[in-house]
Amino acid sequence: MPEHLLIIDDDTRLAAMLRDYLSANGYGVQTAASATAGLAELARNPADAVVLDVMLPDLDGFEVLKRIRAGSDVPILMLTAKGDETDRIVGLEIGADDYLPKPFNPRELLARLRAILRRRGAPAPSGVLRFGRLEIDPGSRMARLGGQPCDITGHQFDILLALAESAGRILSREQLLDRVKGIEADAFDRSIDVHVSRIRAAIEDDPRHPRRIVTVRGAGYVMARRQDDEG
Repeated sequence: MPEHLLIIDDDTRLAAMLRDYLSANGYGVQTAASATAGLAELARNPADAVVLDVMLPDLDGFEVLKRIRAGSDVPILMLTAKGDETDRIVGLEIGADDYLPKPFNPRELLARLRAILRRRGAPAPSGVLRFGRLEIDPGSRMARLGGQPCDITGHQFDILLALAESAGRILSREQLLDRVKGIEADAFDRSIDVHVSRIRAAIEDDPRHPRRIVTVRGAGYVMARRQDDEG
């Protein structure tokens, strides 16, 4: 069975072009021209990934994202206005897995979709990683603090896992972006900072003074080997 994609975008010409392009690359594709139609289609026919435009005629894409996230962790790639930093940050903060500014090359959209679908379907490595009260379970793709699940997206779990697997070693923003996107990262892309901030809010006792994920100025981030008051 081909993987099923849902495109929610009121630009019907763009949606039709993407449907044809993605179908030619082996995907099953459904389109919806409004938030209402998209949410109804997703309820009827769950998708493997969603391409979601920020600007929709009935609800904005952020509200649609919130409604989808309330009941599903389906990967979501958001389409934003070119150069609109605010849209990008808001989307990542409330659960988008990736973003792409318009106009874009369909090949880049295909590459990003393949990356998030590959992460979702990849065989899970075994072995729970433990850092004091923090547990990172690659098998279930869950992070727990003191036994309680941490509220992070799949994209953010990939970043946390990358840092945990390299604990004690600095990873640059570019290395982290390359790890989680599966494509060449833009050296000036600051979206990784948004994700790390969200992760810290979930795993740090005091996100303003992080002890688990530490910023190394000018270099990147490092996961501390020793956390809490481990003996």
